[in-house]
Amino acid sequence: VQLQASWGGLVQAGGSLRFPCAASGFTFDDYAIGWFRQAPGKEREFVSSIAWSGDSTIYEDSVKGRFTISRDNAKNTVYLQMNSLKPEDTAVYYCAASSSPSWTLYPRRMDTYNYWGQGTLVTVSS
Repeated sequence: VQLQASWGGLVQAGGSLRFPCAASGFTFDDYAIGWFRQAPGKEREFVSSIAWSGDSTIYEDSVKGRFTISRDNAKNTVYLQMNSLKPEDTAVYYCAASSSPSWTLYPRRMDTYNYWGQGTLVTVSS
């Protein structure tokens, strides 16, 4: 099982980034996919999540209106489109997959997710 958020690096404040997470080793369209992030010195926090079918999406308040999550089940890939990036978006970003029925109730909880990627650092410069 592998979840790989393959892009990371430096972007200027106000810029945009389309962040893919490619999955392999499991039946991708049976899983909801979530994005989490961990800023330096802080706990890991929920960012966004999308249902297996793509028909339900959820966002953390600080990214609502700026980030958009989507998925292409034919390519086993979820995308996080990040616009109007801010320095406070600087973090290690993780994608995770959930097959749990409890995802519909607790999509923001980390223990809802079965599989995790290793994380990729995104730095937003001011």
